Amino acid sequence: MAADRVGLTEPSRTAAIVPAAGRGERLGPGGPKALRELGGVPMLVHAVRALAGARSIDLVVVAAPPDEVSGVRALLRGLDAETDVWVVAGGESRQDSVGAALRALPADVDVVLVHDAARPLVPMTLVDAVAGAVRAGADAVVPGVLVADTTKQVDEAGRVEATLDRGRLRAIQTPQGFRRSILEAAHEQAAGAHDESAVATDDAGLVERFGTTVMVVAGHEDAFKVTRPIDLLLAEAVLARRRASGVHA
Repeated sequence: MAADRVGLTEPSRTAAIVPAAGRGERLGPGGPKALRELGGVPMLVHAVRALAGARSIDLVVVAAPPDEVSGVRALLRGLDAETDVWVVAGGESRQDSVGAALRALPADVDVVLVHDAARPLVPMTLVDAVAGAVRAGADAVVPGVLVADTTKQVDEAGRVEATLDRGRLRAIQTPQGFRRSILEAAHEQAAGAHDESAVATDDAGLVERFGTTVMVVAGHEDAFKVTRPIDLLLAEAVLARRRASGVHA
């Protein structure tokens, strides 16, 4: 998984992958989480609009629920964006969906960002910062924010084993950025593994397990994940604040 540290140059392109096939049970009953509405617009549309509007992104590939592909294509066709947006069928897991989108990328893409559709309010500036860090020479980059709460490590019985230094902890967001070759190799190795290394909760965790160093850049408070009903209320408030101030990303 080793790679040289030389920055990437044109005419290579940068693509953003959006795995959006999950159901999102914690958000309550309903359709796919990515298609839940925020301010009258599906969260997926907000997320894709931010990615497509970022200066660094040349292509967005959405991995949709297999039975929703045509509907998602129609939904995104109305986006007023110069950036190409493709829709492919996702898989049963987030990892499967990212893999499907990776296989759909054209050959001239060498930087890949992976972004959660459930982070609909990600600023375009954060997208560009992550992509820029990969282009500057990093193999893998994630945005992270400081952890506000005291964090403790506990054992299986609930006993505290250690109080962690929160100054060294970060809550990780998306988009996460990678050299394409690094991300593809990690997915290929995971597909052939038959132990815990085959599964990770995010793509940065996957490449870490196969030996890649992951760098952290400053995240943004608006890039939070909408997981529970209370998160959706917060997202509505942030969106209302943006609209009132004329800020769209």
